[in-house]
Amino acid sequence: MTYITVKEMPPEERPRERLMRAGPQALSTAELLAIILRVGVGGENVLTLAQRLLASFEGLAGLARAEFSQLASVRGLGTAKSAQILAALELGRRLMAENPGERWQIRAPSDAAHLLMPKLGFQEQEHFTVLFLDTRNRVIDQETLYVGSLNTSLVRIAEVFRSAVRRNCAAVIVAHNHPSGDPSPSPEDVALTRRLVDAGKLLEIEVLDHLVIGNNRYVSLRERALGFESA
Repeated sequence: MTYITVKEMPPEERPRERLMRAGPQALSTAELLAIILRVGVGGENVLTLAQRLLASFEGLAGLARAEFSQLASVRGLGTAKSAQILAALELGRRLMAENPGERWQIRAPSDAAHLLMPKLGFQEQEHFTVLFLDTRNRVIDQETLYVGSLNTSLVRIAEVFRSAVRRNCAAVIVAHNHPSGDPSPSPEDVALTRRLVDAGKLLEIEVLDHLVIGNNRYVSLRERALGFESA
């Protein structure tokens, strides 16, 4: 069985040439992954390898959750290509999480979600994270307070606000992920939000939002008025 290598493809269809001509945003996920992988494997060009890899891991989200050993065991990858993939994914996460010279400013729930989703969206355990904000809703710092099987009823309100007071912040946004990928808030999530909002009023530290994060999706409890009924 014959197959067409990338070099044998018309120049206007080759991923690298398309990127140079039209920019990375014009490429499909498989094409971007093919550029990282560089070469295919016997009987399979690099673009087909990238498509197979995405299908095997059910998309980029599954690939982001994969362990090194899982990737290295895939036919056509090995240690070098697996390292290249994980390095590229980690650079993307760090870019999204990095505080720029001018602090990341939260103007809408989507701003906080874009900051946190690279870190929380693909975790296999639950993480409870707090963003600490100044008077202009710029991010001062962030901290993950809980990791593991999270029972939100056990989240200590005092611990959340102790960290906030220590940083002398004006407001906080709390967030946690659902490893199932479904960000629908539970009744316990709503109850925790209500407790946090009430405590924040007493301490004059506003709770701007509680985000529940899934795979490439999030829910803002503030937008849905869940736990913020009297805020």
